[in-house]
Amino acid sequence: MTLRIRTIARLTGIREATLRAWERRYGFPRPHRNESNYRVYGRDEVEDIRRVAKLITEGLSVSEAIAQVRTMPVGELPVRERLVERFWSAVMVMDGDEADRVLGEARAAMEVEPYVDTLLMPLLREMGQRLDIAREHLASALIRQRLRALLLAEDERPEGPRVVLACPERDMHEGGLLALGLHLKRKGWRVTLLGADTPAEALRAACVQVKPDLVALSSVRRREPEELRQVLQATVEACAPALVVVGGPGAREHLKTIFSAGAWYAESTEELVALWEQVRGASNRT
Repeated sequence: MTLRIRTIARLTGIREATLRAWERRYGFPRPHRNESNYRVYGRDEVEDIRRVAKLITEGLSVSEAIAQVRTMPVGELPVRERLVERFWSAVMVMDGDEADRVLGEARAAMEVEPYVDTLLMPLLREMGQRLDIAREHLASALIRQRLRALLLAEDERPEGPRVVLACPERDMHEGGLLALGLHLKRKGWRVTLLGADTPAEALRAACVQVKPDLVALSSVRRREPEELRQVLQATVEACAPALVVVGGPGAREHLKTIFSAGAWYAESTEELVALWEQVRGASNRT
């Protein structure tokens, strides 16, 4: 697949004039010429330009960034980094089959938890800064498919605490929720996943049915404190007596609001489990 310079500029955020200036001054990138004598670029050139742009934002000069990329081509990067670069490159040109193939290769090379924690979740966190909306939707859908498949493939133990997982109403980002469900399931929890955009009444119905020990919300969408307080108060009332714990970037800045609404906050799976054990222990002593 070959791309014109205008497309490369749009995909990488580097202006056409800048790319031509780099080519004249540094011999980078090195496009081919098609039959009409237009510059055309392959997938590797797209990724190398993107890597140079990233290094520049990290403080390197243009010449230093280009020299570093030349010294370490994509094909010579460590396996995980090479897979990441291939994934972004495929997404940039909207090649969903190749992007999914990369995720499959990574899964074959990695254990489940490192695959989720060091590959899939970092990709999800970065894509909002890297991609336009169309490409972000493509990439996030592929990663969520992988996370959901891992969650469904994990055997559920008949005993153990029950957790209901959901994103609050109007919060559509369920990637972190899927990862949390997988980690909890591997720790012996029984998981009921409701997913994105779950209103309080839906949570109430789920809690009546499965009687969870804990309800965990993943809040990614930014909300004003008062809106978050109302959402959490409605959730706490709907899910009582289950413990309600919220996490995610949309909640991290509003700890006082979370506690005032009667909910708890956890930064990670480990913190959530520790909190549950602490509250359960206090309840047992009482």
